[in-house]
Amino acid sequence: MRAFGATLSTPTEPGTPLLGQAESSWVRRIPYVLALILVASLLPVTVMVLINDYGVNGGIAGLLATAQTAPLLMAVSRPLQAWWVVLAADVLGALVTINPVLAAGRPWPWTPMVVVGYLGLMLTVGLREQRRTLVSVWLVTGAAGFALELSGGSRGPGNLHLVLFVLSGVVLLITGTLRERGDAQRRLVEQETISEAERARRTLLEERTRIARELHDVVAHHMSVITVQADSAPYRIEGLSEAARKEFSSIASSARESLTEMRRLLMVLRSENTEGERAPQPGIDRVQQLVEATIRAGLPVQLSLAADLGPVPQAVDLSAYRIVQEALANVVRHAPGARTRVSLSRSPNLQWLIILVVNGAPAESTSPMSPVETSGTGHGLIGMRERVRLTGGSLDTGPLPDGGFCVAARLPLTVRLP
Repeated sequence: MRAFGATLSTPTEPGTPLLGQAESSWVRRIPYVLALILVASLLPVTVMVLINDYGVNGGIAGLLATAQTAPLLMAVSRPLQAWWVVLAADVLGALVTINPVLAAGRPWPWTPMVVVGYLGLMLTVGLREQRRTLVSVWLVTGAAGFALELSGGSRGPGNLHLVLFVLSGVVLLITGTLRERGDAQRRLVEQETISEAERARRTLLEERTRIARELHDVVAHHMSVITVQADSAPYRIEGLSEAARKEFSSIASSARESLTEMRRLLMVLRSENTEGERAPQPGIDRVQQLVEATIRAGLPVQLSLAADLGPVPQAVDLSAYRIVQEALANVVRHAPGARTRVSLSRSPNLQWLIILVVNGAPAESTSPMSPVETSGTGHGLIGMRERVRLTGGSLDTGPLPDGGFCVAARLPLTVRLP
């Protein structure tokens, strides 16, 4: 009984109006307008019926009619509290009209107006409360009607207590089902949104980890060169003082420690089932091979590679290759058969490496095309943005008026911090 009482006294969302989350203000007002129309229709009719058909005093009839209908306005935002008020008023009205002489042949214990108002109330309760609360409300409704029927005897036609019990159950069942279905759809949308956000976050972390593993080789190469130069300096340079020899030895020792820490970091970044890559990291010198592989896959590609690129930092060299690789892979996936142009050149001030990958609209082709180089990241624009951000460059992407797509990246030829 304690749990039963708690169910009937604890609303699910107190104070939240029906359709309160709708964007349009007119839609949010619809429940209030309907409730006001229902109250305005039932209130005067109830007063007149109580006075003329049941011989109730005018003042008492007004109070009862107000208590039975006015809470329907409150039901828009607080349906469970409104139900308590309406149920008490309906039971009180049945007790007031129990006089068998004055009310002979009239519907009892519920009047037709009570049935209509109660069903409207059940509509709001069913759209808001949980299943356990709906069952409890329905059982209390039936128990009150049958108890009054047993105490007063069946004097009126129609057995409205049974009609109200059945109809209220049907309304609660339908509205409760609709509410649960709506809640399930909202939870599904929320889960899809969360899953999409988590998927994007996981993709970003995986791409950053991959970039970190690739840059390990670049940094390790420089550290190895520093170690060798510092170790060999006393033998290559004559006349070094003892302090200089100690300084070179300290530099070599620090470089070795840094290499050791980097290898430990790489072990953390590498997953359990991932083996170390033994092939050299690709660069701009392999873009030609990448384009040729793309052409063999059936994608018409035109390459424009400037001959005066000069020395390119290793991080930029690797990032440029990966950007071109990912852009071509995206063309194969999303615009098979489209004519594509790849261009790598220096900016006029010789400070930037300009990468341009432009493709036209997808060509109609019946032959399926396979992705170019399965070793690609597969993370599309996310990977490009991370690599550009790493080197301190910029990236512009977007569709073209002819249905194609453009990827334009600018990477500094002197590596900067982002």
